[in-house]
Amino acid sequence: MTVTGPPASDAATDAAAEPGGPGRPATVRLGRVLRAVPVPLALVAMIGLAGVVLGRVYADGLLTALVLGAAVGSVLVSVAARRLPSWLVAPISVLAMAGWTAWSLRFTATRAELPGGFGEVVADAARNGIPRLLTAMIPVEPTPDTVLVPLVAAWLAGLAGAEVAVRAGRVLLGYLPPLLLYAGALYVVGPNADPAIRPTLVLVAAAVLGLAVSARPGTAGGDPAAGLAPALRTAVRARLAAASAAGVAVVVALAALLGPLVAARVEDRPVDPRRYVEPPQVETLDENPLIRISGWALNPEQQLLDVRTARPAGPAAAAPPSGDPAGAGPEEPAGEAPLRIRLAVLSDYDGVTWRVGATYRNAGRILPAAAPPPDSTVETVRQEITVADLTGRLLPAVATPREVTGARVAYDPATGTLIRPEGLSPGLRYTVTSERARPDVNLLATANVPAGDQVARVLRVADGVPDPLRRLATQLAEENGAPYARALAVEQFLAEHYRLVADAPSGHAYPNLSFFLFGPRNGGGQRGTSEQFAAAFAVLGRLTGLPTRVVVGFESTGDGPVRAADAYAWPEVLFEGLGWVPFDPLPRPDQEPRPVEEDFRPQPEDPPPSEAPEPTLEPTAEPEPAAAPGPPVDSGGVPTPVLVGGGAGGLLLLVGGLLLTLLLMRRALTRARLGRGDPGQRIAGAWREVTDALRLAGHPVGGDLAATEVAARARRTLAAARARLPGTVDADGPPTPGPDPAGPADAVAELADLLNQVAFAPGTATGEQAHRAAAAAADYVDALRAARPWWRRLLWSVHPGPLRRRSQTR
Repeated sequence: MTVTGPPASDAATDAAAEPGGPGRPATVRLGRVLRAVPVPLALVAMIGLAGVVLGRVYADGLLTALVLGAAVGSVLVSVAARRLPSWLVAPISVLAMAGWTAWSLRFTATRAELPGGFGEVVADAARNGIPRLLTAMIPVEPTPDTVLVPLVAAWLAGLAGAEVAVRAGRVLLGYLPPLLLYAGALYVVGPNADPAIRPTLVLVAAAVLGLAVSARPGTAGGDPAAGLAPALRTAVRARLAAASAAGVAVVVALAALLGPLVAARVEDRPVDPRRYVEPPQVETLDENPLIRISGWALNPEQQLLDVRTARPAGPAAAAPPSGDPAGAGPEEPAGEAPLRIRLAVLSDYDGVTWRVGATYRNAGRILPAAAPPPDSTVETVRQEITVADLTGRLLPAVATPREVTGARVAYDPATGTLIRPEGLSPGLRYTVTSERARPDVNLLATANVPAGDQVARVLRVADGVPDPLRRLATQLAEENGAPYARALAVEQFLAEHYRLVADAPSGHAYPNLSFFLFGPRNGGGQRGTSEQFAAAFAVLGRLTGLPTRVVVGFESTGDGPVRAADAYAWPEVLFEGLGWVPFDPLPRPDQEPRPVEEDFRPQPEDPPPSEAPEPTLEPTAEPEPAAAPGPPVDSGGVPTPVLVGGGAGGLLLLVGGLLLTLLLMRRALTRARLGRGDPGQRIAGAWREVTDALRLAGHPVGGDLAATEVAARARRTLAAARARLPGTVDADGPPTPGPDPAGPADAVAELADLLNQVAFAPGTATGEQAHRAAAAAADYVDALRAARPWWRRLLWSVHPGPLRRRSQTR
């Protein structure tokens, strides 16, 4: 049964039709007006309470005020236009909504200091309002994209509710839009705030009050059977009593059935709608920025950023105590000392790649504040950063950022890093204010490291650790018991035994780290960039029980350009009560590294004493008697020509056997690369066939080149080889027709794309793609071999280079 009230537009007609006409006492007309007012007020209150519930996840009360304004405006427009035709009210209300929304968006954009024009801001908010509302970091800052949807929904709920409840007089049905808005606000908040018990009670009270006051008074005496015949009056009253009893019984039964179910769900955790919306993601290039270190090292003069820094002087800027390891405890002396600007924090390692693995949420100008470690000194650093040639989405900032202006950002509180979802662009200028915590270095010696599920991610050691790496970690841990002593031992071991160079190839998988730590010094081992130093420290630290991670960033003097040469990586260790403490395992510039063998002694691989061969005693041969002087005696041996001929033939057979063995081994290697393993391994094997062919052709490729760059070099190499091949051009005519070099070169380009797919999307390659990769590699190798001189073609198939390189990569 729908509860209705008197339509406000018919108040004058009702007053004239009732006894007494327009001349009724003023108190009667005032009572009718008072009965018409509570319904609009109840609608405004219900919509405003939806804003109160949603505003609990916002940074301040601005959203609640804006939603309340939308509620008042929408209901007021409907009440003021109640005498107009119903079809005209909606356009008027929508125009008023557009005005209120535009003012609210401009106000929030100005308050949040968002860059760009008003039209650009409005278009962005309309396009991304819903996803950003569900991916924004809590507490949500009121910005155009986080207030647009609640404002429009509140205004439409007020318009619909007022038209149904006030104009049509169906109050209970008019409550449906505000109730749906309230339920939607509860769903969006989810488990991110306390239960909304008080707002819900106030909502119910407002709805009941509106219904009670707006109800139309009954007939005289309040008895619907008054004035009827006695028999009929008794029947009507009996039916009314039966209907009331049935209604009460239904209500009690529903309460008995649904009450326990509702009560059991009171303590359940609400569903968080944010889990259904994917937050902003980093690009593949940003997922592992550690591999960019070697590329930046080869272009040291490339300008990536321009930085202007403002930080207070005083006790917070004092230098760390002497004896503090470089980079440990306070990151570095303040004042004019370099600042570490973080780009990314890498916490996940699978034995091949360090990855960011962060969850970024859209954030406003003010970022969530975290309590600094106890007994730490906090220094406020404010930087104005202008992007030059830096690409990707990762946004550099000093740890830990608290306020960002000039750019829309997403933030990961766990690592304190930022991204710009739209990506970086040259000329982008933003200002970031950071609070850099400097723990008390005097507490490091006795500090412990946390354990348990909360830090399992930064303690995880992937399978496949090389035995020498594990033995080195065990040796360093046995000699140092305290966590800080172990970290310091790893730092000093790397700084004292290895050389920092700029031309070392990129790579931090287990084989790369094993070669960096234990490879021959004259063969490229024991040297690397900060990538290898930081990754080796982090892996050794985890093997000794330390929670570690790798940070990629830049070293800045505070003012001026930041170049590629300033990019480097450093490790950090988590200590209880002190937070993440950076370490610096890089060697000093004037320090000559010591041989690793002086301090690390690998386990001997000699057989056990029980299996050692027993020495045998051989009888001493008797000396032969000296020959008596005289003419030479014919011993009946083989003539010298026969010996020479037999030796030459045997040598030829030996050489032929060696060449045949090399040929068979090369073919077996090719078959193994192209036909064994999963599709990804076969695609990688096809790529190694192409790179081996380039080396045999005298054009080796370095490890710092991308796959697409290698493909371009392969195209040029094939074209140059065919241009030098004699007989391909007639002196009196055009070039002799022949196979087009673009075919094999294009195949190599496709092979490069497949290799990138295998590297950045493991497990997605198919068998058909692996077959195409094998065919592309075979076509290119055959074409490049055919373009070589005849004598080089003979040596191509028996060259031992690919076999030697395969043994080095094992």
